[in-house]
Amino acid sequence: MPSFIADHPMLCAVALILIDIAVWRLISPNLANWKLAARLVIFAVFSAVLFNDGMNPMQAAPYADDTTLHLAATALQIGWWLFAARTLTVLLGAVMMQRVGHTGRLLQDLMGAVIFLIAIIAAMAYVLDLPVKGVLATSGAVAIIVGLALQSTLSDVFSGIVLNTTKPYQIDDWISIDGTEGRVTDIDWRATRLQTSQGSLAVIPNSLAAKAKIINFSRPADMFGLAVSLQVSPHARPQTVIEALERAMQGCRALLAKPAPSVAFKVSSSGGVEYEISGFVPAMGLKREVRNQLYDLAFRHLQAAGVGLLSATEGSTPATVSGARALLERSSIFSTLRQEEKDTFSQNMTLHTYRAGDMILPAGEVSDHLFIIESGVVSVMLLKGGHKFEAGRMGPGEVIGESGILSDQATLADFTAKTYCTLYRIENEYLKPCLDARHDIGEAMKALLDFRVHAAQALTEDAPVVPVKKGFLQWLKNRGL
Repeated sequence: MPSFIADHPMLCAVALILIDIAVWRLISPNLANWKLAARLVIFAVFSAVLFNDGMNPMQAAPYADDTTLHLAATALQIGWWLFAARTLTVLLGAVMMQRVGHTGRLLQDLMGAVIFLIAIIAAMAYVLDLPVKGVLATSGAVAIIVGLALQSTLSDVFSGIVLNTTKPYQIDDWISIDGTEGRVTDIDWRATRLQTSQGSLAVIPNSLAAKAKIINFSRPADMFGLAVSLQVSPHARPQTVIEALERAMQGCRALLAKPAPSVAFKVSSSGGVEYEISGFVPAMGLKREVRNQLYDLAFRHLQAAGVGLLSATEGSTPATVSGARALLERSSIFSTLRQEEKDTFSQNMTLHTYRAGDMILPAGEVSDHLFIIESGVVSVMLLKGGHKFEAGRMGPGEVIGESGILSDQATLADFTAKTYCTLYRIENEYLKPCLDARHDIGEAMKALLDFRVHAAQALTEDAPVVPVKKGFLQWLKNRGL
């Protein structure tokens, strides 16, 4: 051992403690292994300094004749026990984080408290030479008194141990505890913290969570359930309603195919009949968007089937009008036509039906007519890299073939029937005069065409290749060094 350390052991021991504190704070938390290695090395050197100078932590402090040195040695020996407890706690924490992750933090804290308690008792017994049995008896009585005063807190602690052991949920899981829904952000010795969908923080005591009904939406992974309930007239035929809602499900691409979505009858009363669409999405963040989309699709497909929601305001369209005339009333593009224009249009619209899988309009064809979907689901297929993929799905009220009508451009996608479909066809000879006379309809169709062209280009363009940064390490790697 260097002569300076041998001549000034206490000064060096204090310096090592200060160095340990500085190193622990200066090293980045991302370098946890280096922090642990530095602490182990410093603790080993600290132990060697104490033992080499006769300050054995297992015995009473030396220098009984010199009060100052005796007190200093006693403080360093007690510090050794605390230093050892802290080092062991950090080591166990690193091992537990690798094995069980963040959920083992509560157990780590409890083990750390036990280790420090043992270290304090050992320091009292070995260094201070106190009667440990009497101290333990006194501390036991005090523990009983404190335990009675902290019953609720201790209940939270032991409930937290149970939750961390059984693991009904983990960090970042979406759960519901006794009706409170949110994402788990933290689990500590007292409570579980949830970030709700409104952005607020819910703090739920572990004792309450251990007794409450827990629903974990994140298990199984990548599958989150949702449901949409709708009430329709009790006079509507159930089969008609179910078929319309099934088409609405097929029109929503975000729903997972497995487990398959379903429609179920729920409740019937004199005021209405309730049906429920249920399915699964791959991400929690999609639930709200898909629920909104499902409700809109259900509304449109039910409307196309002649069934209205009880909550929907009855339209002013007479019940005796034709299907083509009613479709023009519902269309977002042609709804602004005057009544006489709608009558003329509806008289020149022809109904076409397609079975599932039939081609409605192939890619590359310049259409001389416009289709308006009355019912069913139409699949839109694009070509990328020699392979076709589904880019979207269309439903009642949407139009097909506007590119050929407006600019004599070929259709960019294949339009095929996903389900049994009915579409009304309008020939260009009847449509062209309307577009020339009504610029608002023409502009609406141009905006729709521009949106679809840009969307198709974005979906079929190849992703840009990110250049790989070349550095010295990459140069060595490429040469196998």
